[in-house]
Amino acid sequence: MVVLGKDRTESAGNRSQKMAITEGISSGSCLLFSSTEPVGLVEELIQKALSLNASDIHLDPSPDRWEVRFRLDGILCLQGNFPSSLGPNVVARLKVLAELLTYRTDIPQEGRLELRDFPRANPAGSATRHEEALRVIEGRLSTFPTLHGEKVAIRFFGRDASDLRLDQLGFEPETLERLQSLLSGRQGAVLLTGPGGSGKTTTLYAALESIKVAHRGGIHIFTIEDPIERPIAGITQSQARPGTEFDFARGLRSLLRQDPEVVMVGEIRDAQTAAIAMEAALTGHLLLSTVHAGSACGVLSRLLDMGVEPYALTSGIRGVLNQRLVRKTCIACSGKGCDACNKSGLAGRLLLAEWIEVKGALRKAILARADLDGLLDAAKLDAIGGESGESELWAAGLRALVRGETTLAELTRVLGPKPMQLITDSITKIVNMSQHNQSEQGTGA
Repeated sequence: MVVLGKDRTESAGNRSQKMAITEGISSGSCLLFSSTEPVGLVEELIQKALSLNASDIHLDPSPDRWEVRFRLDGILCLQGNFPSSLGPNVVARLKVLAELLTYRTDIPQEGRLELRDFPRANPAGSATRHEEALRVIEGRLSTFPTLHGEKVAIRFFGRDASDLRLDQLGFEPETLERLQSLLSGRQGAVLLTGPGGSGKTTTLYAALESIKVAHRGGIHIFTIEDPIERPIAGITQSQARPGTEFDFARGLRSLLRQDPEVVMVGEIRDAQTAAIAMEAALTGHLLLSTVHAGSACGVLSRLLDMGVEPYALTSGIRGVLNQRLVRKTCIACSGKGCDACNKSGLAGRLLLAEWIEVKGALRKAILARADLDGLLDAAKLDAIGGESGESELWAAGLRALVRGETTLAELTRVLGPKPMQLITDSITKIVNMSQHNQSEQGTGA
């Protein structure tokens, strides 16, 4: 484990070298990197990324420099660069921290980072630091050989999951109520989907914490993940290693012999894992997992393509949640642009979700092995008929737009284009419904 932020004594020789090298270190949109030796530059990069709540750091090599980018609120932002002469040593330093092979620059490598982050000096100006005040920062380091050197990506993991609550993630009331209702059951599968960085893992951890708290710890919860991103007290967590004898399928089959009541599988990636997961959901276990697909119905279509029998889907799946994260209108400047939002008018992120349950027309479509279009049509029929709820992502996004919480440009960036006439019609319906509800409440009062 490396300790960040320790004071250093700088010699005259080092100061001279710093003056020479600093000329090659330039700022991007926000930051200027002052460190001129690998250890200091690595610590400065990590400290500044954490201070901005960046989820990722990217170091991209080019012929004459390395560019530094932070992912802020889901957007990759250029922060500055440093000379190409420093690049190999910076990568080597990161490899040492992640216990990777420093001499292998010709292959991709991946490892785990564990860092201690010292707080800044206290308001009184004291530089005293106390060991008990340290935070442990964990993340994943990935290196990849490219034409001009090894590209580096660092993903920071979240903190302890004990402070996560479903009702604090931003779900709309109806979606939250359905999700909480299904999580109170003792069997069946609750599946999540969405692109990378859409908050699926955070939702899963919040769901596990919710289940644990509801049962006051008196329930056996077991996870198999790749990687373990957050430690959860009172829950048994295990790290799968795909490509070895301990992959998701073998791990899931074995952990079912450990008498779990709730099982979380990080991802259903293959037919074997899918079959075992559905078997677990049908045999008295509450199973939570993710499946990569473009929509909630896409999850069902993909599982059918993996060879899962239709009856297993209709009997085993309790619901599918599809979610996205969009940037929120900056509260500090009401979207006009300020230092707090880096002049973008957007700061923080808002959760959008669509939810389907396997009922009615959708159930019949699954049993008939309908294709994705058929599943989507069936889900729409259920939504219109009121039998099942599919809150489409665009509908949720437009409701947020009407409330002033995001922008149309941001919705289009995340959800893709939508005809303007349909957007206008939808907004009109949302506004009319809101006014109608307010009128009814006033009458009732």
